[in-house]
Amino acid sequence: MSGPVLVIELAEAVPRAAIQRLRNSLACTSARFEEKRVGEYDLHVHAESLGITNTGGVDGRRPVLVSLMGPGIGDEAIFDAERADEVDQEPLVGFTPTHAVDVIAFCSSPVDHVVTALLTAAVMDVIGGVANAELREDQVPIVAGLPGIVATTTDPWPAAYGSAEFLRAWVQQPGFRLLK
Repeated sequence: MSGPVLVIELAEAVPRAAIQRLRNSLACTSARFEEKRVGEYDLHVHAESLGITNTGGVDGRRPVLVSLMGPGIGDEAIFDAERADEVDQEPLVGFTPTHAVDVIAFCSSPVDHVVTALLTAAVMDVIGGVANAELREDQVPIVAGLPGIVATTTDPWPAAYGSAEFLRAWVQQPGFRLLK
């Protein structure tokens, strides 16, 4: 996996009805849609379906994996491993995550960074949660004043936590790029 990754932190398990709404929403944005298991989707997202008109000359169908994980849904070991070196998130986001969604791009062109952020925002519109985005140090002051920001931290590495509104605002910043 060579592209950017965003994580949506969740305070509880996602209800089955919300997972079905997510599935339907993702199927509508994709040229290719494969459900690997309930809550895990291999996609070729139409960049245009997210409002992206400038794809930089690359194919507008971008390969992405969306994977809901945690107890009772799947990938529990990955969920636990990803949290092993995380800071205590409760003081930052107001809860200790019990589940998460990884949005993983398989390519790393500039449009893949935008697709990852906007697709993550679209997923959050359906299931909620707080986006967890690792940052470069020079990005911390840029994101700190954006709408929808919940918290930023620099320890043990720079990261921002925010809403779907935050992700949409960040994409509009000059030189926007996610950290891999």
